[in-house]
Amino acid sequence: MKDLLDTIKKPADLKKLPGKELNRLAAQLRRRILTSVAETGGHLAPNLGVVELTIALHLVYDSPRDKIIWDVGHQAYAHKILTGRNKSFGTLRQFGGLSGFPKRSESPHDVFETGHSSTSISAGLGMAVARDLAGEEGEVVAVIGDGSLTAGMALEGLNNAGNAGKKLTVVLNDNSMSIASNVGALPSYLSRIRTDPTYYRVKADIEAALRKMPRIGPSVAKVAERIKDSLKYLVVPGVVFEELGFTYLGPVDGHNISALCRILRYARQIKGPVLVHVYTVKGKGYHPAEENPRRYHGVGPFNVKTGEIYKSKANPTYTSVFGETLCKLAEKDRTLVAITAAMTDGTGLAEFARRFPERFFDVGIAEQHAVTFAAGLASQGMKPVVAIYSTFLQRAYDQVVHDVCIQNLPVVFALDRGGIVGSDGETHQGLFDYTYLRHIPGMTVMAPKDENELVRMVVTAVAHSAPVAIRYPRGEGLGVPIDAEPEPIPMGKAEVLAQGEDVAIVAIGSAVPVALAAGKLLKKEGIKATVVNARFVKPLDEELLERLAESIGKLITVEEHVLQGGFGSAVLEYLAQRGLHVPVKIVALPDEFIPHGSQGELRARYGLTPEAVADAARKVLNTPSRPSPRLVAGS
Repeated sequence: MKDLLDTIKKPADLKKLPGKELNRLAAQLRRRILTSVAETGGHLAPNLGVVELTIALHLVYDSPRDKIIWDVGHQAYAHKILTGRNKSFGTLRQFGGLSGFPKRSESPHDVFETGHSSTSISAGLGMAVARDLAGEEGEVVAVIGDGSLTAGMALEGLNNAGNAGKKLTVVLNDNSMSIASNVGALPSYLSRIRTDPTYYRVKADIEAALRKMPRIGPSVAKVAERIKDSLKYLVVPGVVFEELGFTYLGPVDGHNISALCRILRYARQIKGPVLVHVYTVKGKGYHPAEENPRRYHGVGPFNVKTGEIYKSKANPTYTSVFGETLCKLAEKDRTLVAITAAMTDGTGLAEFARRFPERFFDVGIAEQHAVTFAAGLASQGMKPVVAIYSTFLQRAYDQVVHDVCIQNLPVVFALDRGGIVGSDGETHQGLFDYTYLRHIPGMTVMAPKDENELVRMVVTAVAHSAPVAIRYPRGEGLGVPIDAEPEPIPMGKAEVLAQGEDVAIVAIGSAVPVALAAGKLLKKEGIKATVVNARFVKPLDEELLERLAESIGKLITVEEHVLQGGFGSAVLEYLAQRGLHVPVKIVALPDEFIPHGSQGELRARYGLTPEAVADAARKVLNTPSRPSPRLVAGS
């Protein structure tokens, strides 16, 4: 059978296909996505759910003249294939290959880069305003999921767009199971009426005729409008969007290409903002993903025939160790509560949710709300633990400062995916948390060297009476034994792992095993290194740092974090304040956004390996010390 995908080099080619071939094209697109993601891993279920919608969008709109923005972006695989990237699709999420998200440098059809949710409406409105200011033509379409609408930014965008009145189409991709109750004869009938141009023409003619009636016309028209609005609240879905200033169209079956094309073509004719409500099935066309869309949302390599997800991990992950620890603590402490922002499985809280449902809160994609909600709980004597990815907490920075830290509330931030995350790329690398947290007064920032130390840090954080952040990496631990009765860690105290008099290597978090391995490499050359597990980014173990500076005089810091404002910067700040002028080399990530690739490939590229750290030690050893008087800051 002819592979239709081979004939599609650009969206314009799609328009040349006979209508009867479109469903076959959809099936081939699904197969392409399924077989490729089975090899590389990626976001499977959301992409399978938007195949027909993607085809319809590219049939009705003229990309890139018309701008199609994919909110979050983890549902843009079919879009990538239809916009000239079919042959390279097998490189998805691989180092040097296609990004798993829209990427402007990849294609002119990727008009806006996404990775975090709920940005598409705001970006789309900005593009629509720019279009009008420039006097240009073209449509702007923002495709957003129902989950993304829970974020405040999406609602802010809707509010502004409806008020601005600009020509903008928002496609609401609704794949929630709750949509089932809204699909039936009545909604379909109402949708057909509302999408029929005759309906709007007749409605306008009747209103105009009523208003022309002498004396009573305007009053009758107002009464008719009130009755119409009252009935609309009762039977017409989407009225909230109309109150915000949008023309609401739908719901429409998101897997019916002809129906989608009809409603999208009509949306093009309407002046002002339009919301098209599309209902889809997440994981459509692949039974395991339809049955368990959560499991196949973001997935590693798997067997297409059986649906079995390959597991290469020999050791428990940091995420699972965190979840188990929290459950054990919750058994003994009824004031302990757990909060997540639509990431129950991803943050390891599924078991906590099952065992302690009354103390578990999934607030949806609403990170700002999650933090302030936690602050409210803490203000009333509860012990909230906010489990969140490092990169997602960036969205709630103001709330961390104002609502938690200014009030010195005992909220624990469990920052999963700290450091290099890997194939999700720039938007998901957790490389800025030391910087954006350590400068906040009252905040304690910890990072464990292994999974047992993570357990001890969770125990320490929950017992602390002020804000604490624990930052740990993605993936499996080192396989170390877990203490049966974990002890808290003394606040601000580092741990010396190896003694030496030539150079001091001070590492934090996931960089500690790298530093230890570097120390062993140096020992083979006769170089004796002191290796320190810093444990704390804030507060620093100042006593130990001062002792190392005075006794050894040559230091290296190692961290899986950006250089600017990170752990090494904190060490330099302290040494400078104390007037301790000793050679220091910071091993950290450069001033750039780190692309996608495996964790191992990226660590090798950016010098976070034992060999690179050992080389940094040799360079420090060859740097002459510059003796100077010790000046205490302020003296």
